[in-house]
Amino acid sequence: MTAQRVAIVSGGSRGIGKAVATTLGARGFAVVVGYAAQQASADEVVASITAHGGRALAVRADVAEEKDVVQLFDTAELEFGGVDVVVNAAGRMYLAPVAELDLEELDAMHRTNIRGTFVMAREAARRVRPGGTIVNFSTSQVVLQFPTYAAYAASKGAVEAMTLSLARDLRGRDVTANAVAPGATATDMFLDGKSEELVERLAKQPPLERLGQPEDIAEVVAFLASPAGHWVNGQVVRANGGMA
Repeated sequence: MTAQRVAIVSGGSRGIGKAVATTLGARGFAVVVGYAAQQASADEVVASITAHGGRALAVRADVAEEKDVVQLFDTAELEFGGVDVVVNAAGRMYLAPVAELDLEELDAMHRTNIRGTFVMAREAARRVRPGGTIVNFSTSQVVLQFPTYAAYAASKGAVEAMTLSLARDLRGRDVTANAVAPGATATDMFLDGKSEELVERLAKQPPLERLGQPEDIAEVVAFLASPAGHWVNGQVVRANGGMA
């Protein structure tokens, strides 16, 4: 009997991370839903997965804290027997022109997006089983370069560089590492503070003329996490409807 594959999804309580967790759960993965503060939302994701016959649990973890991340992986191994897929969907976004940038916001964003991804990736590199994968999250703003996105895009550019080196660090392990770079996606984080007019204008920019949905991105992650996607390694997949 083939052992059940196990996925850890940081930022799994909302937005794209929630969609990833539920999609992987539906594909037969046991899922550890990592969350920082949204316990009720994380519990809802777990309930959704288990209601459909899956296995899941929620674990609180600050991805930038080494001890939290170690506990996250320890729990996955104790409860489900190992780790096959790690999805680093936890993220923070702060938008401002460079001249008006709040450096405390910059530090907080980089702590989650850069340090948090690195801490998660480091633990994943130590523990993911052969045949597994690590998926980090970038943003298509690294190449689109819209105004006010400088600091956020810079943090995600670091994630892309980290991911490409990580794939090569894992030589001989049969573990892949890729980054997914969404474009405009209809999540609370993206929609917050934007007018309906601005959202409509952004939705018209891709050739497909709509915003991405969290499920669109989750399907890309599910492919990378599957045996069918295992030959994709050391890549940045720009899932943005054709914007760049």
